[in-house]
Amino acid sequence: QVQLVESGGGSVQAGGSLRLSCVPSGYTFRRYCMGWFRQAPGKEREGVASIASGDGVTYFYYADSVKGRFTVSQDNAKNTVYLQMNSLKPGDTAMYYCAAAAEGVYDYSGLMSIASVRYWGQGTQVTVSS
Repeated sequence: QVQLVESGGGSVQAGGSLRLSCVPSGYTFRRYCMGWFRQAPGKEREGVASIASGDGVTYFYYADSVKGRFTVSQDNAKNTVYLQMNSLKPGDTAMYYCAAAAEGVYDYSGLMSIASVRYWGQGTQVTVSS
C-alpha cells in the first residue's frame, strides 16, 4: 500500500524559508506524477507545484502565486520529493499536502490537478506571520 509521509512544516516570519519533504513508501519512482497542494482555513485545496517524470524527461509546474519563490525537486536515490519555499508570505499559511498520481501515470500537460491524485499524505502545517 502506498503511503506518503510529509515533514518540514513549521512557523516562520514573512520573508523566511522552509523546506518540505515527502517520502513515499511502496511507490515506484519511474513514470510518475507527484506534487504539493495546500489548503487554508475556509478555502479550497489548491495545487502549488508538481513534477511529472518519465521517459528520461522531467517537467516542473507551479501555481502562479508561488512562481519564483517555491521550487519542487526530487531525489530519486533518496526516494524523496521536496518543496523549497522561499520569501514566504502570510498568504502562504496553510496545511500542505504531498500527493501522487497512480503509479505509471505520466501526465506532463501541466500543474497536477486534484482529480489526478490517487494518494495523499497526512499534511504538514505551514504558518507564516507578518
